[in-house]
Amino acid sequence: MSEHVKSFIDKLSLGQAAEAGEAFKDALRDKVGDALEARRKELAGVLFQGKIEAETHSDPKPVIADPSAITEPVANEKQGQ
Repeated sequence: MSEHVKSFIDKLSLGQAAEAGEAFKDALRDKVGDALEARRKELAGVLFQGKIEAETHSDPKPVIADPSAITEPVANEKQGQ
């Protein structure tokens, strides 16, 4: 049993509810932190074990229409300049 859990039980048995609440939060924080650290180590060990291959691009390239050989002049452009 961790020190935080022992502290929680002791303070709870003495009727110190506020201090017991803080000890409970500390115990829970330690337990969650330990679980997260174990999961990080597990993921780090598994992450790069296999060969990494690039995924194919899911979207096909768009079809580009050929531009027309005859283009219309823009309405605001002056001709011959």
